[in-house]
Amino acid sequence: MKKFLMLLGLLVVAVLGSFTYISLTEVREPTLASARIYDAPRSIEPFRLEGTAGQDVGLADLTGQWTLLFTGYTFCPDICPTTMAHLKSRWDDLAEATNFPVQVWMISVDPQRDDIDRLSMYVDFFGEGFLGVRAEHVDLYPFVRNIGLMYSIPDENESNYLVNHSSAIILVNPAGQQQAIFRPQHELGEMPTVNPQLLVQDFRDIVRYLEQLNTF
Repeated sequence: MKKFLMLLGLLVVAVLGSFTYISLTEVREPTLASARIYDAPRSIEPFRLEGTAGQDVGLADLTGQWTLLFTGYTFCPDICPTTMAHLKSRWDDLAEATNFPVQVWMISVDPQRDDIDRLSMYVDFFGEGFLGVRAEHVDLYPFVRNIGLMYSIPDENESNYLVNHSSAIILVNPAGQQQAIFRPQHELGEMPTVNPQLLVQDFRDIVRYLEQLNTF
């Protein structure tokens, strides 16, 4: 009887130890404040856009780094410069969160006025790591729609106009896939922009989570 109780006790200890080990080593998806991780990484269809680094960019240029994609334009009076300034102010925090490079792509949704020279002057103001990309609507619109964002196309005869566009930010993983979306905060009387503090916090948690899964 004593041997049976001893064996039973050892079995209970072993089972409890196994459950404890599993609970400690289990990788759980983080609780995020402003972002949502997609159930599965989403592929991006092949594309070709003009880049402000002096050459065209395509799908291969999204690999080997974390990339933050958002739509904007240089004549934007509020959301675009605010978003760029927020990302610039948190650049060191973003870069320190991962061993991969980090890059921001501002996708111009105003090809009529944003030629490559004007777009270059705009993004260069924010420094290294910021890239502007553009294309005519025939190539631009399918790309923007493919990554889950949107923008409006003004009438051809308009010269002084605003472009309605998404204010969310898409996170592309080092494999060149859409991994998550950072959603803007909508508060009465405030611009719908992504909170930079929450973005950094969520970015860290996403990177840590995926690195624990040995995804890349």
